Amino acid sequence: MEQHTVQGTKTTKVVYWVFTTIFFLLDSVMPAFTFNTPLAKQGISHLGYPDYFRIELTVGKIIGGLLLILPMVPPRYKEWAYVGFGISIISAFVGHLAVDGMDAQTFIPVVGFAILLISYVCYHKLYAPFKSN
Repeated sequence: MEQHTVQGTKTTKVVYWVFTTIFFLLDSVMPAFTFNTPLAKQGISHLGYPDYFRIELTVGKIIGGLLLILPMVPPRYKEWAYVGFGISIISAFVGHLAVDGMDAQTFIPVVGFAILLISYVCYHKLYAPFKSN
C-alpha cells in the first residue's frame, strides 16, 4: 500500500484546502446541479458535442471532485483526478477557441486551470504521493 506523508506548512495546507474546495465547488458541485438546465444543454450543443456527452462529463466531474476533496483517497487516484480535470479544462479552452475564437468565454477555462494548478502544486508540497517511508 502506498504511503503519503504530510510535509507542508500551515499556510500551504490552508491554500491547498481553499483552492481545492473552490475547484470542487465550481467544477463538481455546480455541474451536478446545473447539467440538465437549458443553458448547459445549449452550451454542449453549441460546441458541437452530442447531448450524452453532457451527462458523461458531469458524472466524471462528480467522481473526480470526490477523489480530490476526500482526504482518505489514495494519492494515485488523486493524481488521475488532476489529470482528468486538466484534460477536461484544456479541451474546454480549445473547444471554445475553435468555435468562438478569442472572446471572454474562451478564457474562463484558463481561470479554472489556474485554480486546479494551485491545488495541484500545494498537494505536492504537502504530500509525497509515490514515496514510501
